[in-house]
Formats: sequence, structure tokens, C-alpha cells
Amino acid sequence: MDIKAYMQSLGISARAAGRVMARSDSGVKNKALLAIAGALDEDRALLASANGRDMDNGRSNDLDAALLDRLELTPARIDGMIEGLRQVAALADPVGEVTAMNYRPSGIQVGKMRVPLGVIGIIYESRPNVTVEAASLCLKSGNAAILRGGSESIHSNQAIAGCIRKGLAAAGLPDTAVQVVETTDRGAVGELVTLSDYVDVIVPRGGKGLIERISREATIPVIKHLDGVCHVYIDDKADLEKAFNIAFNAKTHRYGVCNAMETLLVAEGVAEAVLPRLAAAYAEMGVEMRGCEQSRAIIAASKQACSAASEDDWLAEYLAPILAIRVVADMDAAMDHIEKYSSRHTEAIVTEDYTRGRRFLNEVDSSSVMINASTRFADGFEYGLGAEIGISTDKIHARGPVGLEGLTSQKYIVLGDGHIRE
Repeated sequence: MDIKAYMQSLGISARAAGRVMARSDSGVKNKALLAIAGALDEDRALLASANGRDMDNGRSNDLDAALLDRLELTPARIDGMIEGLRQVAALADPVGEVTAMNYRPSGIQVGKMRVPLGVIGIIYESRPNVTVEAASLCLKSGNAAILRGGSESIHSNQAIAGCIRKGLAAAGLPDTAVQVVETTDRGAVGELVTLSDYVDVIVPRGGKGLIERISREATIPVIKHLDGVCHVYIDDKADLEKAFNIAFNAKTHRYGVCNAMETLLVAEGVAEAVLPRLAAAYAEMGVEMRGCEQSRAIIAASKQACSAASEDDWLAEYLAPILAIRVVADMDAAMDHIEKYSSRHTEAIVTEDYTRGRRFLNEVDSSSVMINASTRFADGFEYGLGAEIGISTDKIHARGPVGLEGLTSQKYIVLGDGHIRE
């Protein structure tokens, strides 16, 4: 296969389909989304079979447990994909929204209209449900999409792509509105990120190495986050029952996700009260703990193992049952740690002190900042976006979970009645 010619053909088709999508009304787009949901429901056995092939190949290729977890399409995750499509269909369509209309002294009216970005290239690893999330948000926001999943999920992604084509056909939309790259050739990524004549933005979802490569090679704007080094800080004014539940959930709910807690910070005033119970719970779940000298002493006294944390541990996105733990003097010390080591993804404070909570919200510079809630809520579905294209830690255009609005832009519109400039 000539990869360059193949990817260019996808780009040409996507650009043409993007024009159709931009003029499609909400009813047509919603019909496609609901038809895709119906196709996924009907083709559960096909999806399970395709995913089984990918899982078998993954085990044969010694994929680690975190990657296998991301790869697996359980019945519950298929349910989640279907529900995500239905939620996106129920969301308000941002395209065409007009805001800030004002009369100018000249008599013209000036405002802004929300419009699709055009063609979005999305590159991701392992998780086949991203194929549905990406397609649904691109469709609802009036964009065409070129999706390139990881080689480890090729069979799952192609099965899902078949369901997407059925849904598009049912709504009378071109099947090139969402194109899933059919080759596992790594050269396809290099071609996609340089298709500047046809693709308007690239969204990478995956490991730090993938995102760094795309950021380095792309000739197209990139919406990205490099990693999710998320923190939970247990304040000395915390309700310790809340603190236990939040810190346990943030780490153990799922390991291979970017919004899992990777570092636990505990105020020294409550460390001896809360750490032994948490350490026992983590140990029971098989979580490896790596701590500072003070946290190790407290955990050792409770008969649990905790190895010494290195500087690299404070920077690590484990995506695995490993947790770094540090005892800090107070909230200011916690915020200093977060400022130095955070990836600007998600941070949480557990406290009953309103003033401290407000300070944490105001002073911690991450895309999501929480009071008394698990970092696992940093998710488009949980935020009411229906689904997300990714979680951006950039500060320009889109930040945090990127839903429909993040996949649109605005253009100025001017209304006149024969006005000319004097």
C-alpha cells in the first residue's frame, strides 16, 4: 500500500464530507448518532468476537495489564458507548449559535457564530471505545473525522467502523464523514499529522511518547495533554471518612486511565490517623506504595510495605496499581508540590474548611480542580458533555475535557442594510 497516497485520499474525502456535515441540521446528525447506537447494540456479538482477537493478540504480544484493560470491550463498556451516543444526540447543538450581537456606532450589528472546525484527525492507542466517542462528538459538532487507532485494537476498531457506516447511511450522510484508518502501518500517523491541506486539527490520545511525537512532527494545530499526574491532598481539616473514600476511589476505581490519582498528599496533622487505614486498603487491592520518609514510617508501623519514593515517582503517570505518597506540612506545601510536579490535569483537595477549599480552587493551575470529590470525575461523560474527545492540558482554545464546544470555533458575523464605511 502507498501510505502517502492512501492518507491523502482519506483527506480529500474528509474535506468533501466536512462541507456536507457543516450544513447538516441537528435532526440529521442526531439520526445518525442514534442509528450508530442501534447498530452497536445489534452487532454486540461481532464486536465481542473482534475484540477477542485483539485481546488474544495483545496477550501473545505481552501487553501489560493496564493496556489490556484499556483494550477490552466488556458488555458494560459497549453499554457505555451506546449511552454516550444517546447522550450526545440529546445535547444542544452548538453549531450556528450566535452570541454577543451588538450595534456599532456605524449602524452595523456585529456578533459571533459558532462553526465546526472542519476536519479533525484523531490518533489514539488501545481503547476502541474512543472510536465511538470521537465519531459522536465530531458528527454532532458538524465535523468530519479521520480516526487512527492503535494497531493492537485494529479488529475492534474496524468492527466499530462498520457500525458507524451503517448509522451514517441511515441518516443519508456520506460514509466518509468518519473514516477509520485501515492500516496498522506507523507511517500513516506521520502522513496524517502533515495533511495540512485537508485536516484542520489533530487530537492525540495515548501515552506520553505518542503525544510528544505528534507534537513534534505535526504541521497542523494539536489539542493535547502529555500525561495525567493527578493529585489528591487530604487537608488537616478533612472529614477522614470522606478522605478515605475519595483517596481509595481515585486510585483503585481504574488504574489505566489519565484521571486516576498518581500521588497522594497528606497533611502531617492527620497522616497518622488516615494513612494506616488507606495503606491497608491499598495493600488489599495489590497497590504498590512508594513514599517519603515520614509516610513510610507511618505505613510501616501499620505492618504494610512502602518502598522509598524517588524524584521520578513524583513525576510518574503510572497507569498501574502503584501510588506515590507524601506527607506535607500544610496546604501551602501541598500546592507547592503540585506546582512543581503536576501535569496540570486534575487535582483534588479533601477539606471541610471553606476558605482553604476556595484558595485551592483559585491557586491550583490545572484543567480540573476539585473539592471533596475523586479525580475520577474528570471526564466528559461525568461533566455532562456526553463524551469527550480528550482532556486538554493546554490553555489555548480548549482546556479540560473537550466536548462539542471544544470542537468548534467562532467567526464574526456582520449584519448591515447597505452600510458603507465613511
